[in-house]
Amino acid sequence: MSSSVQLFRDQNYHKLKGQCIQQRRLFEDPEFPASDESLFYQSAPPRKVEWKRPKDLCEDPHLFVNGISSHDLHQGILGNCWFVAACSCLALRKTLWQQVIPDFNEQEWDPKNPEKYAGIFRFRFWCFGEWTEVVVDDLLPTMDGKLIYCHSNVKNEFWSALLEKAYAKLAGSYEALDGGSAADAIVDFTGAVAESIDLAQGKYGEIISEQMKLFEDLLKVHKRGGLISCYITASSGSTNEAETEMGLVVGHAYAVTAIRKLRLGERLIFSFKAEKLFMIRLRNPWGKREWNGAWSDNSEEWKKVSNSERKSLGLTLENDGEFWMTFEDWCKNFTDVDICRIVNTSYFSIHKTWEKKMMHGAWAKNSEPLLNRSGGCFDNKETFLQNPQYVFDVKKTEDKVLVSLQQEDRRKYKKEGKGDSIPIGFEIFKVEDNRRYRLHKLTVQERVATSLYINTRTVFLKRILKQGRYILIPTTYHPGIITKFILRLFTDVPSKLRELKADKPKMTCWSLLCGYPHRVTQIKIHSAEGLQKQDRSGGADPYVLIKCENQNMRSSVQHDTTSAIFDTQVIFYRKNIDSPIIVQVWNSNILCDQFLGQAVLAASPCDPREEQTLQLRGRGSREAAEVPGHITVKVFSSDDLVEL
Repeated sequence: MSSSVQLFRDQNYHKLKGQCIQQRRLFEDPEFPASDESLFYQSAPPRKVEWKRPKDLCEDPHLFVNGISSHDLHQGILGNCWFVAACSCLALRKTLWQQVIPDFNEQEWDPKNPEKYAGIFRFRFWCFGEWTEVVVDDLLPTMDGKLIYCHSNVKNEFWSALLEKAYAKLAGSYEALDGGSAADAIVDFTGAVAESIDLAQGKYGEIISEQMKLFEDLLKVHKRGGLISCYITASSGSTNEAETEMGLVVGHAYAVTAIRKLRLGERLIFSFKAEKLFMIRLRNPWGKREWNGAWSDNSEEWKKVSNSERKSLGLTLENDGEFWMTFEDWCKNFTDVDICRIVNTSYFSIHKTWEKKMMHGAWAKNSEPLLNRSGGCFDNKETFLQNPQYVFDVKKTEDKVLVSLQQEDRRKYKKEGKGDSIPIGFEIFKVEDNRRYRLHKLTVQERVATSLYINTRTVFLKRILKQGRYILIPTTYHPGIITKFILRLFTDVPSKLRELKADKPKMTCWSLLCGYPHRVTQIKIHSAEGLQKQDRSGGADPYVLIKCENQNMRSSVQHDTTSAIFDTQVIFYRKNIDSPIIVQVWNSNILCDQFLGQAVLAASPCDPREEQTLQLRGRGSREAAEVPGHITVKVFSSDDLVEL
């Protein structure tokens, strides 16, 4: 990974550390000084903050004491329980935290060689598609000799306080971390793909089938190294950090530390009147205040399970602040869950491997419609297609597609009062199988998916799409907004995701010799009906072949039918406008395909644009003899190459 790591503010850890050791001084970071400007961008401190090094706060400082654990952390006076929840999740996965804290042994205090300590640390974050290394000094904000922000429950352990400092540096100040999302922090720690689910809106507490689907999904995510956190949104009557009757804290991020599906033995089946238990274990970043319902620490349920059964079932509790709930209670009591999937792109894996494509893009404003790339959402009919457009292919009959659209982190703009995320989302259209230029008008294309439009940093969508070509249009909700984004697409087989930049075929020297298109024609073949029977069972295996000048486009085969739905779309840029377009229907055969009939289309701009049904005829001109069957088509033609 090191070869592709960016250095934040061009600060090189090894170079800076070497200089400090040589000059026998401790590092002081000029880019994030130990002063109020690093703490606040608008508030003033309630009391004077003193910046102290770990050696001034305890006898024997360490990055880690007895390893790293999700119980090491406590939230300070900052409203960043979401950051602490993200750290708790991170601490559960060794491979992930070792990415964030590189060469942790080399960074650790060495009591035998104190002269090698230079008061400098480095952490890595996944910033907008690239791993970025952030260097910090070890001066930490304190009051009355105690750390005021994130800290460990062991006095001489400092990994969480130093990690938080590096993250605050990235955001511009500690105050910029006040109020955020655990999902965003986990994405920054791991490069994961974040999905947010509204449990209340999806009625997961009521609909058991949806609840079970979600349980299986979360179990799979957790098993495959993903990270999950959840919270309760404050309703109009309640405030953040109020406690519910069941002992849960409103507006507060909890880390999910285990998920279990338990098959019970005979004795326990009798006790619980169920064969299986669906359980979830959570941790409160405050390390205290817990759930007091079923399966809480002193509840009746625990009294029915012996210590040995607890161990064999894996129903163990590590520390205070951690508690078990049934999955049903969890769905009923929490309102939102953030799922961060570590999407597996390794070819050397026993689990499903995804093909990943990532594109950097931007919404940019221009008064010229063909150059504008900030057209707003689908409701802005006039300008919607004036957004960046990305084309990709689904090669299998059906494929599950994961899409993640992430806008740039706006926390760094908080000082200018522009730190809030912009509402963003995206649309997916099934388009012509041979489209290579930007879409200018929606005619035959099929709108197959719409994401949520929401002012979160990341918008995620999972869909099963049929074989064909698609255009994905990322947009801001309102037109005319300028910002950058990254788009990530995961498919089972390579999707060839790429941006469509050209509006029409390029005029080249060859165009003068070979001719340049004068007309654009879009055709959608909806269906073919009443075809000649081709086999003993009275069916056929039809497909359509669309011919235009020297181009041929073919649909997929529909099996065992004389009335087939194709919904095949094609687009042609035509040089010879007098040459008709021919739509042929063929029967697929092992040895030799059979011709079933054709329709000849002039496809001129004055032809009707409504759906039409055409009689199939034999080969030859439009007046050739009729044959059984007809096709239903829609045709759009224009002599303006950027109309369609």
